[in-house]
Amino acid sequence: MTSSLKRIYEEKIFPELLKEFQYKNVHEVPKIVKITINRGIGEAAQNAKAIDKSIEEFIYITGQKPIVTRTKKSIAGFKIRDNTPIGLKVTLRKDKMYNFLNKLINLSLPRIRDFRGISNQQFDGRGNYNLGLKEQIIFPEINYEQIDKIRGMNINIITTAKNDKESFALLTKFGMPFK
Repeated sequence: MTSSLKRIYEEKIFPELLKEFQYKNVHEVPKIVKITINRGIGEAAQNAKAIDKSIEEFIYITGQKPIVTRTKKSIAGFKIRDNTPIGLKVTLRKDKMYNFLNKLINLSLPRIRDFRGISNQQFDGRGNYNLGLKEQIIFPEINYEQIDKIRGMNINIITTAKNDKESFALLTKFGMPFK
């Protein structure tokens, strides 16, 4: 079963971008390649349950088990040993990516308190968009009573766009609520 957002891209957004930017080849039309979500958990060095709770939250939010990132070397100042779990990351592609993007745009972002749109200054110059969230409770799968601590996450939307203008047009047509 294809995602509704993927179908909208193929039927509506793709032809609009092809016409708007007057591409000579259909492979030049920008598309979303993947979405990566990551979270640094500094307290995991002292509290092993923090990483387990975050893994559980990521599974609820993305529908996919995250990869645990570990330290590469010991740093005495931060009380971190070599190979200590310090964060999580998930890479979403294809239908899971479109389902997550649909949920993010239509359900989660509007649940942010005093939401007036997301910044259009978070592009990296190569057509990718980075979004930082301060709390995980904006996702409908997260039960407020069952979380132990409010934690944020970074969401990176990687596209094939060559520049920020093309990427902005692509994400706007998907319904991303920019200011």
